[in-house]
Amino acid sequence: MTKSISLSTIIAMVLFSGCGSNSEVSTKIQTRVALGKLLFSDKDLSLNRTQSCATCHSPDNGFVDTRDNGIKSMVSLGDNGVSLGDRNAPSAGYASLSPSFHFDEVKGEYIGGQFWDGRAADLAKQAEGPPTNPGEMAMPDKRSVSNRLMEKSEYVTAFKTLYGDNVFDNSDIAYSSMSDAIAEFEKTDEFAPFDSKYDRYLKGEYTLSGQEELGMTLFFSQANTNCAKCHQLKSKSESANETFSNYEYHNTGVPKNSKLLLLNTTLGANFIDTGLLRNPAITDEKQKGKFKVPTLRNIAVTAPYMHNGVFSKLRTVLEFYDHFIPNSEHTINPETGLIWAEAEVNTTVNKDELTSAKVMSDAKIDAMIAFLKILTDAKYEHLLK
Repeated sequence: MTKSISLSTIIAMVLFSGCGSNSEVSTKIQTRVALGKLLFSDKDLSLNRTQSCATCHSPDNGFVDTRDNGIKSMVSLGDNGVSLGDRNAPSAGYASLSPSFHFDEVKGEYIGGQFWDGRAADLAKQAEGPPTNPGEMAMPDKRSVSNRLMEKSEYVTAFKTLYGDNVFDNSDIAYSSMSDAIAEFEKTDEFAPFDSKYDRYLKGEYTLSGQEELGMTLFFSQANTNCAKCHQLKSKSESANETFSNYEYHNTGVPKNSKLLLLNTTLGANFIDTGLLRNPAITDEKQKGKFKVPTLRNIAVTAPYMHNGVFSKLRTVLEFYDHFIPNSEHTINPETGLIWAEAEVNTTVNKDELTSAKVMSDAKIDAMIAFLKILTDAKYEHLLK
């Protein structure tokens, strides 16, 4: 885990790095990480100085937004204390493992990227988004962000040391240097420790309970569930450091979040989130309503769920998927007491995958939840209910 470090220490690390080229490069990477950690938590990079990256991606809470925001954490509240987002803030944990956004010719699928729609190709591009987003950190432009950085002489010295004496001559360069440092921090083990009970089990350091073992068997079984078709990247024999996402984009029939649309008046009751189509690079109508498959790492402690935060409990998610299967007993949304609402976008729902699994009993759902809980990083285990 990356320890807290001062700006003066960052500068000293670079200035007094070893003369050998490999040593110097390594030291500069380490110091970019340390600088990125400071930037990640710096509220001065928002217009009213109330919000940082860590506000919506709390390092103490699975890198998600745990603030209620007047809407049960479904979406995030902006720096102005009024603006509400239209999507649930995805966890920044394990985000560095997502490949750059691209189209896989073999699979015929879009894969990777950052955000729910992959519009940022990689972590550095993702880090460029929130500071100048009017509904988030709300800075007017890149120059304004650069000016905030220059308010601190230590930042000026650190940026010039790491990115060149002329880094602040061009606001685009200063801004991209900031995002580069944040991205380097997000690539560290602090975001992806791979030390859950599941990881310890693979090393022979943890013994699964009977319920956890049943849940794991069901999860990976192609004869029972379809979970692993989207939430498994590696083969079972290569299961170490599994991220539990294939990073593809699918429409799984998630309904509108009516509560969100009622409270977020800027969206309106008729708002439709078109998913992948909101990525400026995508124009294919067949991608409408598709969202990136999220990692299941820390899933038990990062509620609410789905791209719009429509479900507050993990059990609800599992019953929702089960209800698509013929003869399922889970015909009622346990959170509303009503039959399941129709998909937000009906035309591209992946019905073949959703209907081809076997019906899940309550006992099997219990086992699945038990398994998903052991995907929690060690530092977050105290958050489990």
